[in-house]
Amino acid sequence: MGRIVVCGGSVIGSCTAAMLARDGHEVTVLEADPDGAPPNPAEAWGAWQRRGVAQFHQPHNLHARFREVCDAELPGLTDRLLAAGCASVDPLAAQPPTIADRAPRPGDERLRFVTGRRPVAESVVTRAAEETDGVVVRRGVRVAGLLTGPSALPGVPHVTGVRTTDGEELAADLVVDATGRRTRFPEWLAAIGAPPPRLEAEDLGFVYYTRYLSGPQQPVRMAPAIVPMGSVSVLTLNGDNGTWSVTVFGMAHDPALRALRDPAAFDRVVRACPPQAHWLDGRPLDGVLAMGGTLDAHRDLVVDGRPVVTGLALVGDAWACTNPSAGRGLSIGMIQAQLLRAVVAAHLDDPGGLVTALAEGTAAAAEPFYRDQVAADHRRAAEMRALADGTPPPAPDPLATAFAAAAGRDPVLFRGLLEMVLCLAPPSEVLARPGIRERLVRAGAPPGDPPPGPDRTRLLALLAG
Repeated sequence: MGRIVVCGGSVIGSCTAAMLARDGHEVTVLEADPDGAPPNPAEAWGAWQRRGVAQFHQPHNLHARFREVCDAELPGLTDRLLAAGCASVDPLAAQPPTIADRAPRPGDERLRFVTGRRPVAESVVTRAAEETDGVVVRRGVRVAGLLTGPSALPGVPHVTGVRTTDGEELAADLVVDATGRRTRFPEWLAAIGAPPPRLEAEDLGFVYYTRYLSGPQQPVRMAPAIVPMGSVSVLTLNGDNGTWSVTVFGMAHDPALRALRDPAAFDRVVRACPPQAHWLDGRPLDGVLAMGGTLDAHRDLVVDGRPVVTGLALVGDAWACTNPSAGRGLSIGMIQAQLLRAVVAAHLDDPGGLVTALAEGTAAAAEPFYRDQVAADHRRAAEMRALADGTPPPAPDPLATAFAAAAGRDPVLFRGLLEMVLCLAPPSEVLARPGIRERLVRAGAPPGDPPPGPDRTRLLALLAG
C-alpha cells in the first residue's frame, strides 16, 4: 500500500481519496479553503465559504454516471445524498408525448440519478470522505510546489511529494491534482524542469444568470433540462430539499443580456417560455447569480507518447473542464476517479506505467464526453453570436439534429439520447449499437418546430421591460 496526497478536497478530490483509501492506501487531502463541511443542508447552502470554487453556488447536476460510480465504488454515498434531501430523478418520467410506447425496458434503472445543489452535495461527499478509514483531510493548507526524487524514466522528473506554502514537505508515492479548473500544476511542472503538458484552452464567452427557488414539490418537467431559444438557452435543474434552479445563459458579447441581473427582467424572460414558466412558481431564495469566464480546457501529462512527469495524476477539472451548462463535470471526474483507483491498484510500483495507463484509460473512458461537449459548445456559441448579431446562423449538425428529432418518437432512441446526456455512453458508442441507425432511418422524424419562447425581437423587448 502507498502514501497518496490529493490536492483539493472538493467533490472529485474527496471521492478519489475515499476510493483509494478503501484499497488500504494512506491518503492525505490538502484543501486550501479553511472551513469544513457544515452538518446540515441549510448551513451548507447559506454559510459555507468555498472561495476556491468559483462556481460553488451555480447550478450543478449529479448525472446518472455519477450515481452509478458511487454505487459501485462508494456504496452508501447515494443513500447519504438522499438522506440529506437530494432529489431522486427518473428522466423517463418526462418522455415526450410523441412517444407512444412507454413500456419499461431492461436497464431503465440505470438512467435514474440523485442530485442537489452543489454546496449540499459537496458537504455530504466531503463528510463521508472524512469518515473513511485511511483518509486525513487537512484544511487551510495550500500547495506551493512539488518535491522530486530519482527519475523512474530516463530524463523524466519524478514527483515524490508536495511542499506547502508554510514550507512543510509531505512525501508521497503519488500526488493527485484535484484542484479544479484553476489548477496551478503547469507552474509546478515548470519549477521542477518538466516539459509543459499538452494544453488546449479557450473561453467561448458564455455567461450565466441563475435564480434558485423553493416550494412544496419539484416542478413538473415539460421540456429537456436545457433548451436553446435563439440567442439564449434556458436550463432548469432539480435541487435538494424542495429547491430548484432556473438559468438563462447566452454570450458575454451580447450586452442586452446584462439586464438579466435584474430579477424582474429575468422573470419576464422565463415567463415568456411556456415549458419553463412554471419553474418560477416558487419562493425565490435570492436574486440573480451571474457567472462568466468559463473555460473549455484540456490538459495531458503524456505528450507525443511520452510522459512529461511521473508520480503525478490529474482528475476532474484539473484534467479537463467544459462549459458547465451540460453539468457533465462531476460525472466525468467520477469516471476518472474510478479509473485512477484501478490504475493505482495495478501500477503504483511502476510510475511510468501508471501515467501511461491512466492517460490511455482516460482517453477511452472520459475524453469522448469532453470532445462531444466542446463540439456542442462551438456550435451553440456560433449560433448564439449570429442570432445576436442578426446574421445567418451556421447549419446545425445534421446527425445530432436527426437523432434528437427521432428520439422524440422512438423509445429506444430516446433512451440512447438520455445515455449521452447523462454520461452513460458517448454518441459514438450509442450510434454503433446494432439497429440504432436503422431505427433512426425508420423514425424519419423531421426537425421539430423551435421550442416555444421569445424570438430575438421579443427577447430584447422583455429585457427592456
